[in-house]
Amino acid sequence: MSLSLSNQQLMPQLGSDGCSAGQQGDGAGGRAGRAIDPGAPPAAGEGASSLEEGAPTSERRRRRSDDPITALHYQLSTTRTEANLDVVVLVDDSGCLVAGAGAWPACEELAAYAPLLANPDAVQNAAVGSRIAALSAEVEVQSLSLAGAEVLLCGRGGTAQRGASIARAAEGCLRILRAAA
Repeated sequence: MSLSLSNQQLMPQLGSDGCSAGQQGDGAGGRAGRAIDPGAPPAAGEGASSLEEGAPTSERRRRRSDDPITALHYQLSTTRTEANLDVVVLVDDSGCLVAGAGAWPACEELAAYAPLLANPDAVQNAAVGSRIAALSAEVEVQSLSLAGAEVLLCGRGGTAQRGASIARAAEGCLRILRAAA
C-alpha cells in the first residue's frame, strides 16, 4: 500500500486565532479544551438538544469524514484527549508523518523518532540514542501492518494506561486505512 499525500494535506491549517485547525483553545501546555468543530452538533446548552429526532442513540462518534486524512486526525485527536496525551502520530516506516494530533513541532519530532523507538537497536549515534532513551519512558509505540506495509502509531505523555488507548486507536486507524485502500 502506498500513502501519497500532498504537503498541503499534511500541513496544519491555521485558524483565525493562529492555532492549527482543530486545536483552537490549546493552552501553553498543549492540552486542548473542548475541540471546535463546525460540523459537530452543538453541545448541550448551546441552543440544540443533544439528541436530535431520528438520530441513532448508539452512535459514539461525533465527528466523521469521508476523507481518510481528516478521519485519521479525528481518530488521533479523540485518542489524545481521552488518554491525556501530549501528542499522538501515525507515521510510515521511514518516519514520514501521515496524521497527528497535538502541537505540530512535537508531532514532527515524534514522527522522526518513531522508527527508532520501534527498533532501538538500529540507533548508531550516541546523541540520538540518548534522546531515544529519554523518549522511551513516555512513549507508547504500536506497529500496524496493512497490505504488507508497516505504519507506526505513537503516543507521548499521558499515564501508564495509555497503551489501552493506543490499542483502540490502532483499530480505528486500521479501519480507516482499509476503507481508503
